[in-house]
Amino acid sequence: MSFLGRRRFVVPAFALLVLFWGSAFAAVKVGLDYSPPVLFAGMRSFVGGLTITAVALAWGGRPNLGRDWRVFSLLTALNVVLFLGLQTFAVMLLPSGTAAVVIYLQPILIGVLAWFVLGEPLSTAKMLGLLLGFTGIVAVSVGGFSGEISAAGVLFAVGSALSWAIGTVYFKRVQERVSMLWAVALPFLSGGFALSALGLATERPAEISWTGPYVASLLYSGLVGTGLAWVLWLGLVRAGEASRVAAYVFFVPLVSVLIGALLLDERLSFSLLLGATLVVCGIYLANRTPGNEREPAARRETAEP
Repeated sequence: MSFLGRRRFVVPAFALLVLFWGSAFAAVKVGLDYSPPVLFAGMRSFVGGLTITAVALAWGGRPNLGRDWRVFSLLTALNVVLFLGLQTFAVMLLPSGTAAVVIYLQPILIGVLAWFVLGEPLSTAKMLGLLLGFTGIVAVSVGGFSGEISAAGVLFAVGSALSWAIGTVYFKRVQERVSMLWAVALPFLSGGFALSALGLATERPAEISWTGPYVASLLYSGLVGTGLAWVLWLGLVRAGEASRVAAYVFFVPLVSVLIGALLLDERLSFSLLLGATLVVCGIYLANRTPGNEREPAARRETAEP
């Protein structure tokens, strides 16, 4: 059993994941001031993949590429190339609030897909919790709605959310076949190459300004926001129900807004408090164990010596 399967490690792991992903948004914002977006996404992915590859070589054994190359290829396409690539184009074409709302459809999509593909229960309370959490993201992001909405941008954002959700459910389905470390390392390493190649074909590398803030943002978003965060994410998905784990992702935009206010002088508003309340209620409902599930568990614990 992995360390994330032990209950005492789950809460710290969730806290670190939300902090890493939430703070990565601020780092990416800084980095995009010095680099074209697709090239930045490619290099960020490559840095994260390279880091976790070093860890996987030390502790993850050796991947069976002859047997599992299709698994790694699908994880690369879903969790890296499509997710990060489509997300980048969505952020370019949409106001930030609109992009965040559409991309954070992901936990709801995971709830439905996990019920359909993995047979996870989809109770009324869980679905209501996911919808409440999504409503909280709408409230937090309301300040980002402005101007005309690009239909292409919305399609890119929906595609990003859907590829992230499918990639998560697919990993949950094949988790016994592949090492968790290699499930992060190889997709982000190869996905980084693919996104960088796309960036080289569509953008100008000369526009990258290799300043201290750019290097710092690239290293932080790659090492922490990509490599370490995705190890935690897949570890938590492996240890629990995908739909319940995904509900905690609703905390990420809240942390991102708070960090943006503290470090980038972005404005806080009443909508943040309202959104935070809805997110907390939603996560509680999505993770609440129904009485008919709690009772047998309680009997088992009582019966154990």
